[in-house]
Amino acid sequence: MNKRPQPVSITILGKEYKIACEEEEKDTLIRSAQDLDKKMRAIRDTGKVNSPDRIAVMAALNLAHELRQLQNMSQNPSKSLGEKLLKLRHKIENVLEIP
Repeated sequence: MNKRPQPVSITILGKEYKIACEEEEKDTLIRSAQDLDKKMRAIRDTGKVNSPDRIAVMAALNLAHELRQLQNMSQNPSKSLGEKLLKLRHKIENVLEIP
């Protein structure tokens, strides 16, 4: 059976968009649009950026940066875990040294 993409309505910064997607991806698309809308509203509400184009670029850069950080952590999880364990060890040692 051939599944055809279905249109899904999403709203970002009060503007409605129709996006074609597979049925099994619909929930993820809607949640992603909600996350993007939230980020764009936060950027707009700072008052520093007013242009919708600039708000979109800033949101895209923030999301791309977060994705890159997650990819880096997944590529080298032992380094991240090792750093966290070392910090935790130092905290414990500092607490134990207090008379």
